[in-house]
Amino acid sequence: MEKLFGKKLNQTRIVPVSLKIVFLFTIFILVSNLSTNYINLVFNISELTKLTKQLLIKDLNSVNEFCNTQYEIYQYSRDLNGSIKGMEDKGLRELKNAKAVVLGLKEDGRVLFQASRIKAYDTFGDTDTLNIMKEKLQNNIKEGFLPFTYNNEEYFGIYKYNPKWKMFIIRAEEYNEFYRSSRTIFKDISIIILLITLACAVVGVFVLRYILRFIGIISSNIMKMIEHQKMELINLKGAPNDDITLLGIAFNSLSNTIDTLVNIFRKFANRDVALKAYKEMEIRLEGNKMDLAILFSDIKSFTFITETLGTDIIKLLNMHYDKAIRKILEQNGTIGSIIGDAILAVFGTMPEQVRQNKSYEAVLTAYSIQEVSEELRMSMHKAKEEIVKKYGSLTEGEEKVYRAVLLEVGVGIDGGEVFYGNIGSHVRMTNTVIGDNVNSAARLEGLTRIYKIPVICSEYIKRDIETNVKNHKLHFIEIDRVQVKGKTQGKTIFLPLPDELYEKKLRHEASVF
Repeated sequence: MEKLFGKKLNQTRIVPVSLKIVFLFTIFILVSNLSTNYINLVFNISELTKLTKQLLIKDLNSVNEFCNTQYEIYQYSRDLNGSIKGMEDKGLRELKNAKAVVLGLKEDGRVLFQASRIKAYDTFGDTDTLNIMKEKLQNNIKEGFLPFTYNNEEYFGIYKYNPKWKMFIIRAEEYNEFYRSSRTIFKDISIIILLITLACAVVGVFVLRYILRFIGIISSNIMKMIEHQKMELINLKGAPNDDITLLGIAFNSLSNTIDTLVNIFRKFANRDVALKAYKEMEIRLEGNKMDLAILFSDIKSFTFITETLGTDIIKLLNMHYDKAIRKILEQNGTIGSIIGDAILAVFGTMPEQVRQNKSYEAVLTAYSIQEVSEELRMSMHKAKEEIVKKYGSLTEGEEKVYRAVLLEVGVGIDGGEVFYGNIGSHVRMTNTVIGDNVNSAARLEGLTRIYKIPVICSEYIKRDIETNVKNHKLHFIEIDRVQVKGKTQGKTIFLPLPDELYEKKLRHEASVF
């Protein structure tokens, strides 16, 4: 069904243009050929009628002469029945079709003789035609062509007035019988035309589909792009040099431009915003209250690092952010903002079918960011060892730079109901998250410096994970109950530890005691 009538897109069937072309041309060809065949039939009937008139005149003259001869015989023998019988036999010899007739009509409508293979009648029932012949006779018109009704059927024929017998002699053929062969030929030829046209249409579908095959390739690729919401280039290898290929080339050029713009857009916009914009074809200034997990990550001793590295701080930050942001996105996080050395990430904005528990994703991301900073420290340590191995030691400046690039990151995580959406103006807008829990995540990150631990989370995060995530393999160690800046009530804070780190902590404590 799809190969013949096309695929469906949003409940609308996309009919191949080759099928439409073949259908229209089939209709046009059928109408043209059948019309031509009908016109040919009309001309043939016209010519056949002319020829028939000549033959009927010949038959009529032959019968008329025979009737004159029979009249002479009758005058001698006075055998009327014998003369009538002779005229009927003569008329029958002139007939070939089953319903053809030769009639001898008296002026009062009586049938003197009837040469035919149909039912015999005593009177001529078509009085209108009889009156026409009588009127013409009064005007001295003794012969002519006329249609009439006889035996409840339509006839056409030639008549001639015989003065000796004082009768009209008619030689006629029944319409349907006379034209039956022509109509049969018309029907047979029409069937042949229909079959040939349909066969050509079937062949035409394949031929046109081959010629227009790249229309199908282009449309199929576009439908896949719509389905996967991704712009791609269409493979036009082997395409002929026609306007369809030009259309494909133009689309590829447009696709490449759009893909570049979309990639740029995605780098400056969050993935959930990009998906919504692609689906709705617009970005609106709007937002909603959502239950989200907020992660705030900050680099410790950033003032010292900035003073030491100067403008090279940008290179270091990009090295760190490149991997850290990838880890956030891998856990379906959304970048709320990047402010200098700090990253604000939001979890829970993506559709539920593509994400895990938001708080669990935030905690996993926190430790992934710690791994990123650890990898950077290890790479810097290896670089230091190579320098020391080669030159013996680091200079005072190099030692200062080395300490500056040993990044340590603190992460604070909180969650709850916040405002998430787009703010700004229609000419410049940004995607943001606003709420007390956002500020709280930043405050929790600041506490990592006081308690000398890498990650701190709130009781909301602990409760969300323990309630909704099975086999989370996390241990929440209560650190303290603190009063976060701007709040009047205290807040219990926790250190979330994965199994391996928790067991390592227990072993360390056991060794101390």
